[in-house]
Amino acid sequence: MSKKVLAIVETKDNKLRNVSLEVLTAANRITDRQEVVTVAFGDDMEKHMEELGKYGASEIYTVTNEELDVYTTDAYFQALCQVIEEIKPDVILMPHTAIGKDLSPRIASFFSLGLVSDVIDVQKEGEDITFTRPIYAGKALERRKFVEGIQFATIRPNNIIPLQNEGSIKKVDFKVEVNNLRTVIKEVIRKTSEGVDLTEAKVVIAGGRGLKSPEGFKLLQNLADVLGGAIGASRGACDAEYCDYSLQIGQTGKVVTPDLYIACGISGAIQHLAGMSNSKIIVAINKDPEAPIFDIADYGIVGDLFDVVPMLTEEFKKITIAAV
Repeated sequence: MSKKVLAIVETKDNKLRNVSLEVLTAANRITDRQEVVTVAFGDDMEKHMEELGKYGASEIYTVTNEELDVYTTDAYFQALCQVIEEIKPDVILMPHTAIGKDLSPRIASFFSLGLVSDVIDVQKEGEDITFTRPIYAGKALERRKFVEGIQFATIRPNNIIPLQNEGSIKKVDFKVEVNNLRTVIKEVIRKTSEGVDLTEAKVVIAGGRGLKSPEGFKLLQNLADVLGGAIGASRGACDAEYCDYSLQIGQTGKVVTPDLYIACGISGAIQHLAGMSNSKIIVAINKDPEAPIFDIADYGIVGDLFDVVPMLTEEFKKITIAAV
């Protein structure tokens, strides 16, 4: 029997986030395409309908209300509860992003649901759906199944390859009531520069205390620009005020799973490894040959990052120019 799946998608800077396509791909693994319903907030989703349909959504609920123009917990929570009550899904999937991590436990508590968070793989085995997630800072994996009720999970970015499953898509305009908000957003000030989203980046260049100053991050930015990647940092670099905490990767920061992770001047404390150890290829640059980061690195460069990073940047530039 086909299950109805509610796939919640997100946009950022008016663009559909890649993890939204991963959520749709996961939904199509566990049910027939015609049972995949997606929900998006805002009245500008019309331009994303074609892409959502291309990746397996058969129906899209566009949720509109002036209180949903900027994210607030109360407004989105109220809206999403109304959508769930209207659609009555068997499975709910949403991105494991800042919004997903904020909303999912509230939704689960409100509807008395179980929740599997930070899922990296979803598979259907007969009538059972298996959700795989990392535990113990990525040292082990656990597989979970629901025995009853609505199945609810959040999907970690950059772990499920988006696959197309084309077909027709129907739009449903859905008005919601939002009341008694405890928070009102007056202004949004972005502290980080616009660019590649750190949690979805295919290439991450991360710096630690070895960069010695905020100016050291300019070296990393040059390399990231050449590779089309994003900048990250260890907690030590953030604590030393070399960069903003929004770049922090680790147990108390963001979790990233890029194709290529280059760690520059990072010793490799266990708290940092928890946020990046599942990267596909890890390159470590450090003067200390005994640094723990080399234990998990696929490639290690023992040397001064202030010499190595500019050399890498120039070599990658040559490759990029040759490719063009």
